[in-house]
Amino acid sequence: MKQTSDDIICAISSPPGVGAIALIRLSGKGAIELANELFSKDILNATPYQAVYGTIQKEKKPLDEVVLTVFRAPHSFTGEDIIEIACHGSSFIQNELLNLLVETGARIAEPGEFSKRAFYNGKMDLSQTEAIADLIHAESEGAHRLAMTQMKGAFGRELSVLREELIRFASLVELELDFAEEDVEFADRTELVALVTRVLSRVEELKRSFKTGTAIKDGVSVAIVGKPNAGKSSWINALTKDDVAIVSDIAGTTRDKIEVPIFINGLKFRLIDTAGLRDTDDIIEGIGVQRAKEVIAKSQIVMLLFDLQAYKEAELREAIDDIKVMNSGAEVILLGNKKDLADPEVAIENVIKVNAKSSEDCNLVMDLLSKASKLPSINKTDLIVTNARHYEALKEAADALQKAKEGLENKVSGDFVAMDIRQGIHHLGSITGEITTDNLLGHIFQNFCIGK
Repeated sequence: MKQTSDDIICAISSPPGVGAIALIRLSGKGAIELANELFSKDILNATPYQAVYGTIQKEKKPLDEVVLTVFRAPHSFTGEDIIEIACHGSSFIQNELLNLLVETGARIAEPGEFSKRAFYNGKMDLSQTEAIADLIHAESEGAHRLAMTQMKGAFGRELSVLREELIRFASLVELELDFAEEDVEFADRTELVALVTRVLSRVEELKRSFKTGTAIKDGVSVAIVGKPNAGKSSWINALTKDDVAIVSDIAGTTRDKIEVPIFINGLKFRLIDTAGLRDTDDIIEGIGVQRAKEVIAKSQIVMLLFDLQAYKEAELREAIDDIKVMNSGAEVILLGNKKDLADPEVAIENVIKVNAKSSEDCNLVMDLLSKASKLPSINKTDLIVTNARHYEALKEAADALQKAKEGLENKVSGDFVAMDIRQGIHHLGSITGEITTDNLLGHIFQNFCIGK
């Protein structure tokens, strides 16, 4: 798929705001010639990847001293000629340079247009371009590692291999249809069942990895719940090492959820401090309690806190049962808080006694959270699905392949089997962009930043 537009596009590629240095990117046929018109030195014969120091001229007056780097097609990010201008980070200078480029013949890039051109020009497949956005927004070591793996193209390469096997299989089945009257069989049905079963198994494996990928990419959600004054806010402050929540002896201080991230062993955990769970006539507090229940229903881990001084077994058992009703799949961590004020001789089954002021207990709780996440150890070569669009496509592909497998086993007519296989091929191809539409591309790239 080749990019046909001859437009030269430009954009600020560095973060918005004022800094020491800003980066402006220019891409397209004629980008080098356009930049040469404005630059104090001749770059028409500059070698690829050469950085040249000089000034940008506006109306024959120096606008800024810059370092200009030349990337020549096809060995560039977009596959086109690219100029990158490292200028001073003044907002005024950035805007003046951008306006000057537009006046000279470029146009402002659309969101994600540089990445879109890279895709059109065969520099990367669609899953790789989406990984760029994931890499930019990665907040943890784990998310960064997954984005880097996908950016290198391993996911796309594996899907291409699976598609090729299915295409060969579909071709054999359709060839038989052409010779139906001669009753010719070009492929052993047992081998075809084995092939579809193997491909289906791998697709299902990738599909199942989405749960792990989402947790690593977006963070593991942790609801911190309990009665008022159980110490929830104290614990979120202790784990984040910051005063993010108000701590007070007055019951019902926390009325809305407070969400903050922490990082444990390279993984992100989203701690959500909630309103104390109790019956209340206060309308505002009641809304907070309802929101706390909604948080519990959606969280992967529920950290149930209770005050050891006010411990009642029946109340604790009831709270655990309520959590299981709201979210049967959640991992529940039971923490008996304020152990420094409670009777040390009282033992409670499955309860960890803690004190928010103890750094040792903070480390213990973080270790408990890490284990409760149940995230498997991931090698650098493991393929983990993190994109919801990819997951939906894998799901559709798996459904189609399952129908094909059942059709083969039940000796269904070959044209129906071939149709199901073609559907599976289509959905796998939509992930990498081998099969795509303008609407799909528009939806994907509209969420990219302008300079990417």
